[in-house]
Amino acid sequence: MGAKIRAFRPADERVLYDICLRTGASGEDATGMYRDPDLLGAIYVGPYLRPAPTLAFVGVDEEGVAGYVLGVADTRPFETSCERSWWPMLRSSYPRSLFPPESPDGRLVDLIHQPPTADEDVVERYPAHLHIDLLPRLQGNGHGRRLLETLFDALRAAGAPGVHLGVGLANERAIGFYDRMGFTVVRRHPDSLVMARPL
Repeated sequence: MGAKIRAFRPADERVLYDICLRTGASGEDATGMYRDPDLLGAIYVGPYLRPAPTLAFVGVDEEGVAGYVLGVADTRPFETSCERSWWPMLRSSYPRSLFPPESPDGRLVDLIHQPPTADEDVVERYPAHLHIDLLPRLQGNGHGRRLLETLFDALRAAGAPGVHLGVGLANERAIGFYDRMGFTVVRRHPDSLVMARPL
């Protein structure tokens, strides 16, 4: 039975945090890697669901929500909004002293206190960005493509001329998928790539 794509609903939030964790090790299950299982979702899911997640879509099969795509049409205002209303709340909950700095949790806490910002030349051409994660049962059947195409349509309607994303070099399967979806590498970092495509 195929999955259907629908808009995110507030009741989905807990499941999206879980999917983020279960795909958080370069596409593999990161459960057990972190002392706090909510940290990944707090960084890569939570900020996209506030205040009005109009660019959030989920894939649902007979077992429930099994994948999602989250996006923003303009990265710079999103970064500003997070700095104003999302990161401060997390910084009070996750002080740097909470975990050893070189631990997996500590490295995520560092991202909360010093969140990366997109390169100017990337957002100039590709101002939108996205995150997509699918559980294994939704992978390889065209559902990821359908989720992305649903988001692309919404981003075009919002006026975005292009979209970018970040992906770890270790996640070779995802890199291949993005390549097939028309993304090209626009920036290389030691452990990751920034890929982008016009809309």
